[in-house]
Amino acid sequence: MNLLTSILLVTTTLSTILAIVSFWMPQMKPDSEKLSPYECGFDPLGSARLPFSLRFFLIAILFLLFDLEIALLLPLPWATQLAYPLITFTWASSVLALLTLGLIYEWLQGGLEWAE
Repeated sequence: MNLLTSILLVTTTLSTILAIVSFWMPQMKPDSEKLSPYECGFDPLGSARLPFSLRFFLIAILFLLFDLEIALLLPLPWATQLAYPLITFTWASSVLALLTLGLIYEWLQGGLEWAE
């Protein structure tokens, strides 16, 4: 199987799985906080000087990490012109697997939960 064909097969399969999961997982349970006009999550009658949650920084760092990962993996289709394209594909797959395992670990440890 050609390397480009296998990349297209993996990306198509992954995109299909993610699209199906995104329709299956969301919880559509509106409550009083979600229906209130203040969507920021802070009490509008309280103090304006509430401490800033560090979880916002965690989400920002995760976004930057995965954004840089995409930027680093963007030249992968051009790796088919190299002498050993399978080695490049193996290294790229290992980077993706390592980042995916790290995200799963963080998710299971509850690091992505907003409420404690």
